[in-house]
Amino acid sequence: MIIVGLGNPGKKYENTHHNAGFMAIDRIAEELAVKFNKKGCQAEYGFTSVNGEMIVLAKPQTYMNLSGESVKALISYFKEDPKNVIIIYDDIEIPLGAIRVRRDGSGGTHNGMKNIILEVGTKEIPRIRVGLGVDKSMDLADYVLSPISKKDMEIIAPNLDKIAKAIDQYIKDRDIEKLMQSLNTKG
Repeated sequence: MIIVGLGNPGKKYENTHHNAGFMAIDRIAEELAVKFNKKGCQAEYGFTSVNGEMIVLAKPQTYMNLSGESVKALISYFKEDPKNVIIIYDDIEIPLGAIRVRRDGSGGTHNGMKNIILEVGTKEIPRIRVGLGVDKSMDLADYVLSPISKKDMEIIAPNLDKIAKAIDQYIKDRDIEKLMQSLNTKG
């Protein structure tokens, strides 16, 4: 299984809206005691073993719009079925504080997810979307690349913990319906 958190590499983007996927994968890494100590496939990654199965956690080091290049390389290198990959990313289309799990589907308005579908060649990739809402007073690109406010982070942080715990359980039971029930929220 490969779990990928999407974001943009570099200190400049660390606490921005577009890096909610990196924040989530960092929290999952804490939960599973995984270090991102490997580089390859245009990503930083680390792995652990659960019940004899290798679990890879990865952060693509391409910029968001080219995330598919890294995900495709990871899938190829680890010889994994795209259905056994989970992508975690920010989503402005759902309200701040909401989480949505989908088994498959389009990339919606998210260019990183659209690129993954294009590169991997299938929409059948499970994903977890972290709701960030949108500040309609700002240009969309400026908003997703702007830092998350302290007030908004107080709403997002508990969701990152919730995602980490749910992923830990999902790794053990592989029940996507249960993952959806535990994470899908209205916000």
